[in-house]
Amino acid sequence: MSGVAQMHVSGARDGRVAFRKDGLPPWLDPVARAAETVAPRQLSRFLPPADGAGRQSAVLVLFGEGHRGPELLLMERASSLRSHAGQPAFPGGALDPEDGDPQADGPLRAALREAEEETGLDPAGVQVFGALPKLYIPVSGFVVTPVLGWWRAPSPVGVVDPNETARVFKVSVADLTDPANRATTVHPSGHRGPAFLVESALVWGFTAGIIDRLLHFAGWERPWNRDKQVPLDWRS
Repeated sequence: MSGVAQMHVSGARDGRVAFRKDGLPPWLDPVARAAETVAPRQLSRFLPPADGAGRQSAVLVLFGEGHRGPELLLMERASSLRSHAGQPAFPGGALDPEDGDPQADGPLRAALREAEEETGLDPAGVQVFGALPKLYIPVSGFVVTPVLGWWRAPSPVGVVDPNETARVFKVSVADLTDPANRATTVHPSGHRGPAFLVESALVWGFTAGIIDRLLHFAGWERPWNRDKQVPLDWRS
């Protein structure tokens, strides 16, 4: 995706999408720097298959400014979905042919398109300022590009299709960094990972992993008790 960064247009309805870093709030600078320097292995041990297998997809990691300061946009996937049902997640999904080249700006287009379809946000108000390395979700076979966005001109959001989305919500970075809201989940497979208990939701798995690493590399992480465990069925 190095060629995309040379262009000078941002997210827009005309289909042209590229990185643009001018005008970002200063608190986003460490996130932008992290996106430029972080290595795939620093984010996850699950990397895209060397043979090119996996379904290309993208998620929108959208930062906004709320009444309590910086925040992230999340959604809860409908319980009827085949993949990752009921999980809080970033808006996103698989690339469509019209999104373009998966190795160029296709993931950027896909992230904005899926976010609009799932939350109703206006992509013209989103400034795409970077992307993290492609990662892999073995359980679903998705190769995911996390696309970083600044919600320069916020628009109303909510559930567009209840068959896909159960709810749309925002989480303050202050809550995400609060040690009281952090824990470790243990999957039945034995895999351990970071989790966040925020906004009446347990954020875990791929989404929690991305948030955890962004907090760490942006220098926002606060010491927390990694021995505190929360079961995946914490509500039952």
